[in-house]
Parts: sequence; C-alpha cells; structure tokens
Amino acid sequence: MKEFKKFIRRGNVVDMAVGLILATYFGAIVKSLVNDILMPPIGLLLGGVDFSALKIVIQKATADSPEVALLYGTFINTIITFLLVSFAIFMVVKAYNKAQERFKKEEAVAAPPAPSKEEALLTEIRDLLKK
Repeated sequence: MKEFKKFIRRGNVVDMAVGLILATYFGAIVKSLVNDILMPPIGLLLGGVDFSALKIVIQKATADSPEVALLYGTFINTIITFLLVSFAIFMVVKAYNKAQERFKKEEAVAAPPAPSKEEALLTEIRDLLKK
C-alpha cells in the first residue's frame, strides 16, 4: 500500500490521466473528421458510395431476428481513422523530439565546458600561491 501511495503522489499519474482524457477526445475529433468530412467526398468521387452503408448481409431480418451483416464500410472508416490518428501522433512525437534536441543543444551551448584536469590543477596552484 505504501508503494501505491508513493506512485499516486508522483506527478506522472496526473500527467497520464490528462493524456488519456485528451487522447479520448482527440480520437473523437479524428473519427468525426473521417466520418463527416473525408468519407462523404471520397464516396462521391467513387460514384456516390456511402461507406457506412456498405455491408454484406449474411441473414436478412425477419420478424423474430434482426439482420446479420458484415459492416465492412464501417471497418474501412475505422482503418482510415486509425491511420489519421497514428499520423497525427507521429507528427506530435516528432515535433516533441525535435524540441527536446533543440533544448539540449541550447543547454550544451549555454553551459561552459568543464575545465580540463590541467586547468583545474593550475587554478588550484594559483589559488595556493595567492594565499
């Protein structure tokens, strides 16, 4: 239990929760982009096809049972959504990595190099001679 409390008190859990919430809504935005913005024009270019309506009926609906169908149009929409989300995440990670590299370079330039062993020894000798 102590280990769990220590884990919860670290900032990583809050960061992870915020990331999960943002990812959930980001996914909803991309899904809407695919279903409501991208797929209608693509369907129109392909002869007025509504991808969400594409299906293979295995068993027609009867009074006792509903229709059984393979909804491959919805599957196509899901694949396109996945590819867009993956690409967007790739771009965010790529930008983050570039920013990290830039910050590391700036820190390396800003910090003076450590003195060599000879310089440190000479500085020590100088300080002793001053005393």
